[in-house]
Amino acid sequence: MDSYRGMDREVLDRAYNNVAAVPDVAEKMADFGRRSTTIYEAVGVKRDLAYGEAASQRIDWIPGPDAGAPTVAFLHGGYWQSLSKEKFAHIATGPLAHGFNVALIEYTLAPEARFGAIVNEIGHAIEFLATHFKEWGADPARLCLAGHSAGGHLAAWHRTHPAVSLVLCISGLYDLEPIRLCYLNEKLDLTPAEVAAYSPEMHIGVGARTLLTVGGAELPELRRQTADYASCLRARGELVEEISAPGCNHFTILETLALPDGAAVEAVVQAFS
Repeated sequence: MDSYRGMDREVLDRAYNNVAAVPDVAEKMADFGRRSTTIYEAVGVKRDLAYGEAASQRIDWIPGPDAGAPTVAFLHGGYWQSLSKEKFAHIATGPLAHGFNVALIEYTLAPEARFGAIVNEIGHAIEFLATHFKEWGADPARLCLAGHSAGGHLAAWHRTHPAVSLVLCISGLYDLEPIRLCYLNEKLDLTPAEVAAYSPEMHIGVGARTLLTVGGAELPELRRQTADYASCLRARGELVEEISAPGCNHFTILETLALPDGAAVEAVVQAFS
């Protein structure tokens, strides 16, 4: 039986089960949903802009108050196989409070799409945004690609895209091998070749300045993945900053972006100042 860092399938299943590790996750997700509904009701959102032909290749554009403002483009989590952009619109509150635009990017989930196809969709979404920034009054030179959990992986993978000027990875996954070896692979069906091809830790090129954060109360494997990725970036001479989030679990960590005074959104503002 395959193992990873001395962990077999049973141990890895626990090591990457974020839902099981947070007792009040249902209440927290319900709160996210209520706050997301408020965003959609209160702001002039452009809903479900198509960046491709597939049903899930859609973006919600939430304009900020100022012309020429930066943009935070957000990629939701769900281990590439669940959840949706609509459940995380509440994260727009923080960037909007600082005058930013916000784009919520949806993508096709596994098993409908294979892993490489999901990764490629995000590239298409970035290119779609880049071609519309001037039309929408956004600064094309200031795009922060942000993502949580699986979205953190997707953001990290695209840090070398020429349209991306800053990356924010929240509780991301940067080495896919343990994902291949645990329960999460039942839908993803990752192969060893796909792990090698799509693990950001193995493909660090010259790219955007990268902000990394992970909750102090998260699963040890999530904290290790972030620490290891930060070390890999530094070893290649890339600009990286780690943002402390003491006491945060895998879901409350999103408040560092969603709250106007959150550490992550303040780091983004500072990076664009």
